Amino acid sequence: MSLFQRKRTESAAAASETVAVQSAQVMSPYLEELLEHYKARLLAETNLEPLIAAEESERRLSIERLISQFMLEEKVVISKTDREMLLTRLIDETVGFGPLEQLLKDPTITEILVNGPKEIHVERNGRLESSHITFKNEEHVRHIVDRVIAPLGRRIDESSPMVDARLPDGSRVNAVIPPISLNGTLLSIRKFRKEPFEMEDLLRLSSLDENMSKFIRALVEAKLNILISGGTGSGKTTLLNAVAKSIPLHERVITIEDSAELRLNRGSVVGMEARPPNVEGQGEVSIRQLVRNSLRMRPDRIIVGEVRGAEAFDMLQAMNTGHEGSLTTVHSNSPVDAISRVEGMVIMAGMDLPSEIVREYIVGALDYIIQADRLGDGQRKIVNISEVYVDDDKGVKIRDVFIFKRTGTGKNGEVIGHFTPTGYIPKCLDHLKVFGIDLDESMFQVKEEVAQWT
Repeated sequence: MSLFQRKRTESAAAASETVAVQSAQVMSPYLEELLEHYKARLLAETNLEPLIAAEESERRLSIERLISQFMLEEKVVISKTDREMLLTRLIDETVGFGPLEQLLKDPTITEILVNGPKEIHVERNGRLESSHITFKNEEHVRHIVDRVIAPLGRRIDESSPMVDARLPDGSRVNAVIPPISLNGTLLSIRKFRKEPFEMEDLLRLSSLDENMSKFIRALVEAKLNILISGGTGSGKTTLLNAVAKSIPLHERVITIEDSAELRLNRGSVVGMEARPPNVEGQGEVSIRQLVRNSLRMRPDRIIVGEVRGAEAFDMLQAMNTGHEGSLTTVHSNSPVDAISRVEGMVIMAGMDLPSEIVREYIVGALDYIIQADRLGDGQRKIVNISEVYVDDDKGVKIRDVFIFKRTGTGKNGEVIGHFTPTGYIPKCLDHLKVFGIDLDESMFQVKEEVAQWT
């Protein structure tokens, strides 16, 4: 790259960093008119597909050249500030995501929720807040939704009014349009963190304490099967990614997801992603099919991003037949509820078995349940680490090893509490020793100062 080209690229990159400021400014009616005019020309006279896949700096340089040419042809002269604002808006509207662009670039935002053209909410630190960003009208929202999903080979219309998709950076997108939606086009984007959380990050954020972290790492290293449970937005996938980092590097890991989000950043990882049916209802590849296929791929560990249906039976079967140390997640509000949810999924698989037998089958596969929760103040915590076993009466037992105990609420609504062991000594300690992991039993004993609060 020549010095001139490098300077141009650096200049474009610097200009792109001012997107949020410029997009937030109000454009004059004349600039709005120019925006619509040049947007129409770009769409009509230029093939923008190559630019959509290009680097941001290259996109800006290319569109800047085109707009300069249009302005020269039409003898349009505007100030440098207006030109930069116009250029940023054009990039957002033609090869970007319109008004959402600045929200997608804001690292403090974890979720974007569009409830029609004039109502946009964002999630920061686990709490929703209103955004000043708006769309012009319903047509503008639909245009941006189409921009989001078209490069992904998906479509949304009255015959197919709902769509799930994934942006190139991994962010999850869900869109719903009328007549299914009663409030216009609805769009939800769960943003993808560029650097995945690790256990140290969760410790720093006080999502768990040191003893809990040490115990979870030991469970994973010793190849015990773990189910991560939690509600929507509780951080199940984040926790799954962090927990999976403890898998020894020499083991072959197969990940199976509905929408690929896991990033283990290690060798010997094979990822598979489910595929929805096409517009003709053909070509679907389900999680259940992928789980079955993974058994033929010589896995040491199988990680299923989330079990939602009949694939739960195949996952449990894999856990029960030699694929130890497997991990998966499920939507549920407590460890007890998680067992019931998985039981219902096994029944969905068409297993004509009594409930007691199904539960024994589940307990034979699962060793531990880790319960994640998003508290009222937005904090995400691991609230239970629970052991699953069958007692002498063949009944299913779930015993908490660690819990998060709430003790009150602060002046600003923040949840006050602490992590504590319950005093229960896990049955897996001998198993851990086989893998060279010797945990001191004192870490499971309730401390005196904590005991007086309970």
